[in-house]
Amino acid sequence: MATSAANNGSATAGWLAYAASPTFALMGLIAANDAARIALCSAGSSILPIDSMTAMYLLMSLFHLPPWLRLASTAGRASNR
Repeated sequence: MATSAANNGSATAGWLAYAASPTFALMGLIAANDAARIALCSAGSSILPIDSMTAMYLLMSLFHLPPWLRLASTAGRASNR
């Protein structure tokens, strides 16, 4: 019974890894829409018109992207068979 609970917990943790990247991307979009129109650096104001919270959320979304990349890579290998 304990191994079943452990397997269930690890399966839940595995699926939870897929929730982080889209959640942070959505929070980044929300922060970008609510942000005042200031830039990260004054020299490139027309290049990157996002605030620091938007940048943080987008970076966190990128850092949590590997589970999605692994899923896409295994799906591509399975369809080639």
